[in-house]
Amino acid sequence: MVFTFKGQLDAFSEKQFKTFVTNNLKNNLPFVIDLTKIDFLDSSGLGALVQTAKECKKSKLGFSVVGNSRVAQTIKLVRLGDFLNLKSTLEDALNYLTN
Repeated sequence: MVFTFKGQLDAFSEKQFKTFVTNNLKNNLPFVIDLTKIDFLDSSGLGALVQTAKECKKSKLGFSVVGNSRVAQTIKLVRLGDFLNLKSTLEDALNYLTN
């Protein structure tokens, strides 16, 4: 499954993001969080991504994150690229989940 988000992932949207992702974790299917259409990512958004990653690892559920250059730079700046399985393209993320 691919979840594509657009707009901002910040303190105002973080609760909606977490609720959506948590509800979809129940499907027990690997998924990609596509952030290529996100304009802004702040610490609350990063926290939501980290929480999602922890829940996936706990459930042994495959996931990956794809971001545009701005989002990817923010994730790499705080050294979360590996933890979030950050990939540069949707194709790379899907390949990661199938291997």
